Amino acid sequence: MSESQIFEADLTWTGSRFEPSVQISTNKGVIDSVGRLGAEPTKRLSQKAVLPGMVNAHSHAFQRGLRGLGERFPEGARAGAGDFWSWREAMYDLVATLDARSFSITCKQAFSEMLAAGITTVGEFHYIHHSRSALDYAFDEILLDAARQVGIRLVLLTAFYRTGAIGKDLNPAQQRFASKSTSDYWEQIDRLSSLIDPHNQSLGAAAHSIRAADLDEIISLYGEASGRGLVFHMHLEEQRREIEESLDAYGRPPMAVLNDSLAIGENFTAVHCTHTAPDDMETFVTSGGNVCLCPITEANLGDGIPAAAHILGVSGNICIGSDSNSRISFTEELRWLEYVQRLVSERRGILTDGEGNVARKLFEVATANGARSLGVKTGAIESGRHADLIAIDLNSPELYGWTPETLLDAFIFGTGNSVITDVCVGGRWREV
Repeated sequence: MSESQIFEADLTWTGSRFEPSVQISTNKGVIDSVGRLGAEPTKRLSQKAVLPGMVNAHSHAFQRGLRGLGERFPEGARAGAGDFWSWREAMYDLVATLDARSFSITCKQAFSEMLAAGITTVGEFHYIHHSRSALDYAFDEILLDAARQVGIRLVLLTAFYRTGAIGKDLNPAQQRFASKSTSDYWEQIDRLSSLIDPHNQSLGAAAHSIRAADLDEIISLYGEASGRGLVFHMHLEEQRREIEESLDAYGRPPMAVLNDSLAIGENFTAVHCTHTAPDDMETFVTSGGNVCLCPITEANLGDGIPAAAHILGVSGNICIGSDSNSRISFTEELRWLEYVQRLVSERRGILTDGEGNVARKLFEVATANGARSLGVKTGAIESGRHADLIAIDLNSPELYGWTPETLLDAFIFGTGNSVITDVCVGGRWREV
């Protein structure tokens, strides 16, 4: 890759519309100017439109190994007998089988599918840290290497995981997730900081959930993360049982506990929030917190439907994640995000921008909002952002009938991954 490049497609998404004759000038993988530059392009993307790469704010790459598993239920069991907790047992069974080789292969498969789906950045919420025989953090480095080999931009959200439930020890199936202490956790973060690829990789902090860390540990972890300038992510209120256990232990649901205990800012992302009370959510998002929703996973696990319309109604920032990676398609994730709200409300056009445009709002969720959550300079085709881009095929049958005015709507509401032909991470293009 030369240091300076100029890309030009037939159409380029400029933030509110597609425009022709727009050139993107980059230097060392970073966009330095965008517009009608009148230069000779070093790469011409004919019959294609270019958009910013999408940002997957929440993934467990190893769970790609569960695809096709955990979808059968005992003969004679009543309808609806399966739930998140029975799925979790299947996930633990997978964890028990993973060695270094199978873990690497599975992560590379997940990351490759993400690129093919137009995802150029992934926030990997990583908690399977150790080999089967030792608390060695060996799988952290394997994860970094898998992302490096595939070529996806990675934010490694290293998860703290010390308890199996509030006030309880880890169970045998959770031993490979173990964090011995907060000091041990930060020692590992420091070690990882010397191993990441500074061009395409960065670190963030995470507490797995209120079940996996006590409140003092969460307060300590978030304070240290904020002091270090790191983003902080945490599963929150995905299941009603988690709320019940928090009420028993703390007298309040998890979101209320954190609102009362932490100085929530825009570096905090709460994942799922399928059962969060409206007042608690409003307090969280008006303090700057982000909410990451994972529509396909939340549907697959029967988690429930988060109140996305309410989050936007109180000016909250929503991003999305592929979570368990049972299906990796961001256009599908975005459709699920809007469509389940339509089913609940029996109305259409629920998640809109200020002009009533659903597709623009959904694409912002998948790009700029994800970049905010992960603290990365991606998510838009603007000067100073990483040159992380995707190209879509304007001749694709799935887009038949498009016009520049309807192209984004057609892409979001009518296509799958096959319409995406090329991806660019840090100025490096590849076909998918």
